[in-house]
Amino acid sequence: PPMGSTRSRLEKCNQDILDYVQEFHDFSRRMISRLEGLRVYKAEFKNEVAHLLTRVERAQRDIDYFESTRESTACVEVDEDLVEKQLNEDAEEKRKVKLMLNASCDNMLAGIKSIKIVKKTGDMHGSWMTDPGKDHLKIYFLSGSKNNVILEFANIRAFTERNHKLTPRRVNLPSSWQGTGHVVYNGFLFYHIYGSLNEIVKYNIQRRKVTDRMLLPGAGQISAYELFPDTKIDLAIDEQGLWAIHAEPDTSGNLVITKINHMTMAVEHTWDTSCNSKNAEGAFLMCGTLYVVYNSPSGGTSRIECVYDVLDTINTYEIPVLPFPKRQGSHSMIHYNPKEKQLFAWANGSQILYKLQTKQKV
Repeated sequence: PPMGSTRSRLEKCNQDILDYVQEFHDFSRRMISRLEGLRVYKAEFKNEVAHLLTRVERAQRDIDYFESTRESTACVEVDEDLVEKQLNEDAEEKRKVKLMLNASCDNMLAGIKSIKIVKKTGDMHGSWMTDPGKDHLKIYFLSGSKNNVILEFANIRAFTERNHKLTPRRVNLPSSWQGTGHVVYNGFLFYHIYGSLNEIVKYNIQRRKVTDRMLLPGAGQISAYELFPDTKIDLAIDEQGLWAIHAEPDTSGNLVITKINHMTMAVEHTWDTSCNSKNAEGAFLMCGTLYVVYNSPSGGTSRIECVYDVLDTINTYEIPVLPFPKRQGSHSMIHYNPKEKQLFAWANGSQILYKLQTKQKV
């Protein structure tokens, strides 16, 4: 056969091989992305099952409790050993929680002393903070309730002064955040990923990379606070470390708090609180106690009206309503900083610090 036709056959053969290789590449890529999707589904499914199990266990505990109260009214002879066993179990559970929270912190809030408006950027919603874990001079500024740009200022002066020499470092995140419930702790930004139901990411700010992620069972279906619906998961830092606050349809909109291990991103313990998300605009934790801030839907004076202590060391019914100084309209973020012992807040386009008055837990 003539050389020309052999060459064209070879070329066709080569082209076919290239096409096959390309097809195989495309197929591999498709399979990898499907497998990745499956991995996420599997994790979500596993989390849902685990969540369901804890709910079933709680329901079972309630049923057992009601059964025991019903039986004890029907038959007066209560098994004293059983009662003692139950009390011992409760005490043991409390002891474990106390150990986990190394209850060295016994401060509680007595009032909000003063307000300082640090800056007015004019952005309606957002969050700003320092890192209570390390390098606590830097100011992190995250504008908006859906965005992916952090501005890192060297210190409070760089943040407040209009000086072109003190420009902030700009960090672009690989994905946007949802709401204003993010925190910076030990050099990491923890945030709820926009578009995900309940995925929380741990991002190394200096190295600019995601180092870990987790799903928070039960969270993300409804807003944490009725008056600021953008935030589905509100993360918080106190003397004990990292927490998450969310609400669930299963708890009739009552807030649920979860202690998270910031190193491993594992859930350590969960509490169903008696504080509701209706008319709530924010909340924060301090010394293992949740303080929920309420307002009127039309905007008025913010006030702390519900308190929940995970160690049960406060008689929460005796705590008076604690109003915030000055009418600020409503807050889109209120976070406690255990290093500064102050509240960082954002209201009506202003970045605010609230000084606190504390007292010993009784």
